[in-house]
Amino acid sequence: MSVPDRLAEMTTSEAADAVSRGTIVLIPAGALEQHGPGMALGTDLVRAEAVVSQVAANLTGRVVVGPSIPVGVSPHHMAFPGTVTLTTGTFAAVVREYVTSLHRHGWTRFLVVTGHGGNNATLTTVAQDLLVSHPGVQLAWSPLTSLASDAVAAMHPSAVTGHSGEAETAQMLHLAPHLVHTDRLEPGTTTPDQLDDVSRTARHHAQPALTLPYDRLSPNGVLGDPRRATAEDGAAIVKAIVGRISTFLEEWLAA
Repeated sequence: MSVPDRLAEMTTSEAADAVSRGTIVLIPAGALEQHGPGMALGTDLVRAEAVVSQVAANLTGRVVVGPSIPVGVSPHHMAFPGTVTLTTGTFAAVVREYVTSLHRHGWTRFLVVTGHGGNNATLTTVAQDLLVSHPGVQLAWSPLTSLASDAVAAMHPSAVTGHSGEAETAQMLHLAPHLVHTDRLEPGTTTPDQLDDVSRTARHHAQPALTLPYDRLSPNGVLGDPRRATAEDGAAIVKAIVGRISTFLEEWLAA
C-alpha cells in the first residue's frame, strides 16, 4: 500500500514518518482574482496545485504536499468583480503559521509555489523574518511562469503581456481547459502605446517600482492576447516549470 504524499490524506503516524525521512513541505499558493472575461478567478491556485502535484510525483517519498493557500494579495485587482484579497499582513501570518505549525512537528524545509505574482514580496519578507525568529527553518518560494521564460518567448507573445495573457492562458488550456471560455477570450493591453506615461514607466524594470491598479493598465484586466494561446504551448511551459522546480528540490535534498 503506497503512502500518500499529501499531508491532508496522511494519518498522524504517516506524517511522523514523513518528518523522519527529512521530507520538504510544498505549499501551493494562489489567488482569487479576475483573470479577464474568459478565465476562472481561481486560475493562479489551479496552476500552482497542478505544478506541485507533478513535482511531488517526480520526487515520490521525498516531499510532502502541505495545505494550499487559496487567496492571496490582490488589492490591485479589486476593481473587478469576484476578486478577494488578503492584506500583506494576513497573508504573511497565514504562511508563517503554516510553517511554524509544521516546524513544531520537525519539518525544517518548506517551498511555497505561488501562481500569483502579488504574493512574491510578502513571501520574501516572511522568509527573511524566519531567519531571525526560527533560524532552524529554511523557507524558499518559487513563481511559475517566469521559470519558463524560454518557453514563453517561443510563443512570441505581445509586446505587453502578462496577467491573463498568452502564457497564463496556455497553461490553463493544458491543465484545466474546462475553466477557459475560449469564446470569451479577448485581447487586453498588447502594446506600450496603450499605456499612459506613468504606466509605461511602472512596467519598465530599469525604473523605480510603482504599483498600480490593474484597471489602469487594462480595461478588461488582461495584458496580452490570450486568443493566441494553445494547449501545446501550455504543456511546454508547465514542463519547464516542473523540471526546474524538481531540479532545485533534488539539489536541496542532496545538500
